[in-house]
Amino acid sequence: MKTKKKHIGRHPVAQVQQLPRGFTPAKEVSLDDALKLAIAMHRANGLDDAEKVYARILAVAPDHADTLHFMGVLQHQRGRSDRALALIRRSLAMNSSLPDWHNNLGNVLLETGHLDEAASEYEEAVRLGPDRADIWNNLGVLRRQQGRLADSEAAYRRAVELDPKYIDAHTNLGVLLQNLLRSQEALEALSKALELKPRYGRTRQALGLAYYMLGRFDEAAQVYHEWLKDEPGNPEALHHLAACSGQGVPERATDAYVESVFDGFADSFDAKLAKLSYRAPQLIAQTLPALLGEPRGTLDVLDAGCGTGLCGPLIAPHARRLVGVDLSARMLARAEPRQVYHALHKAELTAFIEGEPAESLDLIVSADTLCYFGDLAAVTRAAARALRLGGWLVFTVEAIPDDAAEGLDFHLNPHGRYAHRASYLHAVLGAAGFTSIDAQPAHLRLEADKPVDGFVVSARKAPATAPT
Repeated sequence: MKTKKKHIGRHPVAQVQQLPRGFTPAKEVSLDDALKLAIAMHRANGLDDAEKVYARILAVAPDHADTLHFMGVLQHQRGRSDRALALIRRSLAMNSSLPDWHNNLGNVLLETGHLDEAASEYEEAVRLGPDRADIWNNLGVLRRQQGRLADSEAAYRRAVELDPKYIDAHTNLGVLLQNLLRSQEALEALSKALELKPRYGRTRQALGLAYYMLGRFDEAAQVYHEWLKDEPGNPEALHHLAACSGQGVPERATDAYVESVFDGFADSFDAKLAKLSYRAPQLIAQTLPALLGEPRGTLDVLDAGCGTGLCGPLIAPHARRLVGVDLSARMLARAEPRQVYHALHKAELTAFIEGEPAESLDLIVSADTLCYFGDLAAVTRAAARALRLGGWLVFTVEAIPDDAAEGLDFHLNPHGRYAHRASYLHAVLGAAGFTSIDAQPAHLRLEADKPVDGFVVSARKAPATAPT
């Protein structure tokens, strides 16, 4: 969020009441001063208080362009992106001369998957602010999501040219080059980013992966060792070190790792997955009618690892009660505005299911969450206990390639997700008490512009055997 004092117009003095606790205003507060207060709260992540003040300003001056704009930014942060778009567009209708405002609208459009509209806003922002490296960087992100990779590279390089110390542009360029299999160039860009900000975790992760993809495993491990030297116990460094070294591989990703990763990109999660042709929710939804029949709204359903709620609208027609659980509070904040869940809980998935009453659920679905588990024994046992007789567990996981070494039930890949062998899935589900086990091969998403092979798995809790 960017503000500049010269962009805040003068308005008549107005009475602004019911300001947040701890703020003691004079008897009368100008709209400009109230806006400055709200922006300060907003920047300090005091979203509740900032929203109250923005609302009070708009009650007095409904067409206050600055307040409309920043209220829109805040609404997007809270997952209310439709409301955000309406507010930001109203502000731009009143003042279309600020590159930051077009840039902010582009950000919301990009993160909600409206790529062509986002492109128009970034292009206008570049026209108004041609020397702004941050806007060129955002345009590079947009071009990459559009699949215009040469244009993306050009935009990142322009950002670096304008600001040679712009770390995000160097890092984004490096990640793009890595996905284009130009690993040596990727190393150069990422090394430059790390030189500028030696403790930047995103760059370290990307640099480690670049070394790994070049087969330089010792150097990949050294990146993570250096990261841990600076930040002992960092969950992302520990997880990726285990992935690239094969040593100390956990049975599942730690809670700290999952929270760190998903809190970090909750705001852009849906748009990023759309760009990767992410299909897991749709694949699960397409599987259900054959198992359950047509939706009748009669089932007790758990969305295990619900994230931003992409599965919710697809499975809700089957549910009389739909509950979501996830470790990331920021992901849950994105799921809530979908208004399809009866309850949302922040908890570790296995522990939550273990805490559910026995035989209280008819269906548990999990889209691309169990790929952060290696050993599936505990979670499948918990699911079997929580399901009623005849209930279904349906989930997706990534697949170990057919040509992989024998003996591996599951494997932690360098990108941080586990892959599983089909024979293991059948064995672990059978041991938990499931029958009618099926693991259908499927493409789950794209990774470096290549399909990621996986399975859509369904398993039924054995119904009671009729007496003979």
